[in-house]
Amino acid sequence: MKDEYSKLKKYMSESERTVAVTGAGISYLYGVRRLKQSVGFMNHGKVFSSSYIRKNPEKFYKIMKNSFLDATFEKGPSIVHKQLAELEKQGKIYGIVTQNLDCLHTIAGSKNVIEFQGSFRDNICIDCGHRSFDYTVWGQGQMPRCKECGGYIMPTGFCRENPVSTNVSWENMNKAINMISKADLIIVIGTTGFRSEEYLSRMQPKTRLVQINPSPTQFDSIAALNVRAEAGEVFDAVLNG
Repeated sequence: MKDEYSKLKKYMSESERTVAVTGAGISYLYGVRRLKQSVGFMNHGKVFSSSYIRKNPEKFYKIMKNSFLDATFEKGPSIVHKQLAELEKQGKIYGIVTQNLDCLHTIAGSKNVIEFQGSFRDNICIDCGHRSFDYTVWGQGQMPRCKECGGYIMPTGFCRENPVSTNVSWENMNKAINMISKADLIIVIGTTGFRSEEYLSRMQPKTRLVQINPSPTQFDSIAALNVRAEAGEVFDAVLNG
């Protein structure tokens, strides 16, 4: 394992632009649940609708609390989120592309974060359509309301009935693609590759991909290095080894 850590440190020292790609693995271990575990597969579409929220605002908030908000506001960022923020601060990582909605990278201090599915810091009012950018409204113990009209708000990426949702999804994905296309080292952490065919399709041929994941994934065959360990242990060696 020490050889793998040394090789990763070598790759990072040689890189001019390293991008981290993070997935649900770094958050599930920290208390974030899959949405479909919380609401059930058949109810998934129904819950994320303005009609459901208008009728059941507190139920919707409870689902969000159980799925994400407890981990976000009560536990806070994990060691991995903090390590990635420190690596960015030191200039060893340029930015982060994440599928996660929980804002934990931002809370940990990372500045250059692209959340290609949206997140709790990008919200829309289900009544007037006003868009706002503040994750802290979800940490007040109740369903947040729009400052413009008093209607309920929801994360923009969840609002399937509103065309803004589709536009935001593509806006964020295009940003992710742009960041990936300029990277010479990509470190994939805790993801099996959700929507990876969209952003990795723009990876340059000479770009190295390193995977940090205890379990095999679809990245195994294309990775220049597979590190079968927990990310916290790996980055501790990178930062302090």
